[in-house]
Amino acid sequence: MCGIVGLSAHSPVNQGLFDALTVLQHRGQDAAGIVTSNGRRFSLRKSNGLVKDVFRTRHMKNLTGNTGIGHIRYPTAGSSNSAEAQPFYVNSPYGIALAHNGNLTNVEAIKEDLFRSDLRHINTQSDSEVLLNVFAHALQQNRKFRPEPEDIFAAVKHVHSRCEGGYAVVAMINGYGIVGFRDSHGIRPLVYGKRETEQGTEYMIASESVALDALGFQMIADVAPGEAVYIDENNQLHTFQCVEQAKLAPCLFEYVYFARPDSKIDGVSVYQSRVSMGRKLADKISREWSDHDIDVVMPIPDTSRTSALELATRLGISYREGFVKNRYIGRTFIMPGQTLRKKSVRQKLNAIGEEFAGKNVLLVDDSIVRGTTSNQIVDMAREAGAKKVYFCSAAPAVRYPNVYGIDMPVASELVAHGRSTEQVCELIEADKLIYQDLDDLKAAVAEHNPEIVHFDSSVFDGEYITGNIDAAYLDRIAQARNDAAKQAEEDSENIDLHNDPSDD
Repeated sequence: MCGIVGLSAHSPVNQGLFDALTVLQHRGQDAAGIVTSNGRRFSLRKSNGLVKDVFRTRHMKNLTGNTGIGHIRYPTAGSSNSAEAQPFYVNSPYGIALAHNGNLTNVEAIKEDLFRSDLRHINTQSDSEVLLNVFAHALQQNRKFRPEPEDIFAAVKHVHSRCEGGYAVVAMINGYGIVGFRDSHGIRPLVYGKRETEQGTEYMIASESVALDALGFQMIADVAPGEAVYIDENNQLHTFQCVEQAKLAPCLFEYVYFARPDSKIDGVSVYQSRVSMGRKLADKISREWSDHDIDVVMPIPDTSRTSALELATRLGISYREGFVKNRYIGRTFIMPGQTLRKKSVRQKLNAIGEEFAGKNVLLVDDSIVRGTTSNQIVDMAREAGAKKVYFCSAAPAVRYPNVYGIDMPVASELVAHGRSTEQVCELIEADKLIYQDLDDLKAAVAEHNPEIVHFDSSVFDGEYITGNIDAAYLDRIAQARNDAAKQAEEDSENIDLHNDPSDD
């Protein structure tokens, strides 16, 4: 999962891009990058680390120009080396920079075509560089001195014809403008908005609406599945539907976990969808466990708070904050290696003993992926004095890997893969485990926008919306993504990924 932003303004955009990336920091904490254009040349700064650490005063001064794009990385494929940080750029044609959120599922086949037929070479393991070269090759085929909007849209249409998977893209063509587009199912989110200034209208494209809000932009719309949005060098907006058979099927996990609660994705308030998730869970408990003995409901900070509070309110049970979170520890979800993950839970959360002592506690989390964190938290609750520890997940059981841009473990490393709810409950050592039903999760989102009738729910049901995922593909990503492979990669790089001395 990554965050992307593009900004076309009448004044320097370096600070605006920095601020937007900071707002989107939750979407990726591994690396950050910005490319700006002054109409003649690109200025680039990218490296591993948080936004605040990657960009210092001297870097910001060098990022000149009134148009630019930015990226924050949460790696799902390729290396964590700083060479993989985005945006990527190519000199021909025109000079193009590109940032991408998602994952191409046919990347190996495209690489072969780029090398043999298009005579383009890929320097990294990133599928974003592949996507950039596909787009650049399509633009180059037009052989025009100056690309018109129809040329840009034709190139995007060519990208859709070659690229499979889930992707949201923002690209900058040096001296000609910024383009954003989304895969034909709209799996990964992308929005655009405008801001009126004395000099004229300015435009922004971003992964989430919260980035628009933070910079004073008014949201125009979500980029539709298969649609392209182009802001030319004169800050004129052009849009075009580049895919005839587009079908909206957004990723359900965006609403459960990744997106900020103050964002809207495809017309749905993330906050309101999480309220609905809590209500659906409460109704399930009332229906299937009417004689429960829950004394108190507690969220596992932070994403599950909204659902937990609504669940407690609907059941008429006390809501308490039993865990305090250390906000200076990164998400365990993106930590490399199981050993680090186990260690980080204790660093990340601390229990308030008075809230647990002698009580039957229902812990609410957004999801259960590996089960390692859940088991640690159950142990912490018992150590704090809880009499019984029940566990509730706002999402259904995660049983299958994600192939569209979320770095979920391979199937064998998912605690619910091939196991019943009772078996998972035993593994995390809870007294009872309640999962959200998949139909209820879909309804919790769709009730806020009835036009959404399909979702990418592959991590829950194994049905991949693009229809091109087979056992052989899943086996290949299993070899690349399992913990052993990631640890071997880290050992071979033998560098401090979050503080490269060469950047000082």
